[in-house]
Amino acid sequence: MPWNDREFVKLWIGQTVSQLGAQTTQLTLPLVALTALGGGAGQLGVLRAAQQVPVLLCSLAVGVLVDRLRTRNLMMYADLGRAVVLGVVPVAWLLGALGLPLLYCVAFPLGVLTVFFDVAYQACLPRLVRRDQLAQGNSVLESSRSVTQISGPALGGGLVSLLSAPVAVVAPIGFYLLSFLSIQRIRRPERQEPASGRNAGGLRLVFTDTSLRAIAIASASHHFFFAGLMTAYLVHLGTSFPAGVVGLVLAALGPGALIGAIFSAALCRRFGYGRVMVLAALGADLALLAVPALTPGAVALIAVNVAFGALSQVIDVATTSIRQAITPLHSQGRVVAAMNFLGLGLAPVGSLLAGAAASAFGVREALFACVLGMLLSPLALALSPLRRLSSLDGDERAGHR
Repeated sequence: MPWNDREFVKLWIGQTVSQLGAQTTQLTLPLVALTALGGGAGQLGVLRAAQQVPVLLCSLAVGVLVDRLRTRNLMMYADLGRAVVLGVVPVAWLLGALGLPLLYCVAFPLGVLTVFFDVAYQACLPRLVRRDQLAQGNSVLESSRSVTQISGPALGGGLVSLLSAPVAVVAPIGFYLLSFLSIQRIRRPERQEPASGRNAGGLRLVFTDTSLRAIAIASASHHFFFAGLMTAYLVHLGTSFPAGVVGLVLAALGPGALIGAIFSAALCRRFGYGRVMVLAALGADLALLAVPALTPGAVALIAVNVAFGALSQVIDVATTSIRQAITPLHSQGRVVAAMNFLGLGLAPVGSLLAGAAASAFGVREALFACVLGMLLSPLALALSPLRRLSSLDGDERAGHR
């Protein structure tokens, strides 16, 4: 992606600071519940579910809006809204009115606005740049997201240690406002193309394409169990280590993801998209099997997170490239929304079940069950025709319809 393309740079800056805000929020909001309000595993499961359930409730409708409206505007106002909603937390804390019910009420609209930003952001790039710039553009954006995975949790953990969890929430508010200002400056009209089959729904578009269907099934099983794993993982980390250490452990996903973003395109070209996705998914989940055995050691958990982050990013870059190459411009929003609906829709259930399991049977047992469940994702990819996909040229993709 040429860095003299000012419109892309504006998108890149906005996306980067927005992701930084999201990554910081993912740590600071649970720490508000755990450290400031005395919540436990069950309460944390409810909080995460409240933030995740909008994916299930809103994604498909948001996808339709994204295909009808300018993605730049949707991203702008989604981040402005997130800043306003998140601002309730420090204000309520200062007034002595902050409690777990209010935190749940903040988490839900925050999740709704995140759905808007994520769907619009993923549909924006193919409309803003030329088709031959997609791979490089995705690499740049994914690399930035990887960096925020390093800096976001580390920053959040550090701020919680220095100040307090409710005050630390102010940082992501600032990042969301910076994103609003950067994306607002995008002036280039978004590209469109003739709308053959415009009225087709996102779910229909996904399920009538074998490659997209396989990705959706694998994503659904992965996110269901990964949401549960992260709930149990956060409970363990938040009760076993200081906030700064928690931030460092979670931030370790970032260096791994950055490594994966750098090498993913070359790996897919060299060994084929399907083979790389299956092996990376299997390797990532096998790495997580170490988590229940290594929960006492922060250094070991950091090493596991680096490996998992690298392999997960390889999968993300490959699946994003496949989706964008297959999907017509006028359907990008609906397909992204359908993928999110199918992939993330069960995440709230996973969070609730894992929180309940951790409370009833123990955190280690819940972690082990979730990791075993995650192995269903590479199995789904291995049993699909997608495993034979070697490139993204039109002829080969047509064979997967």
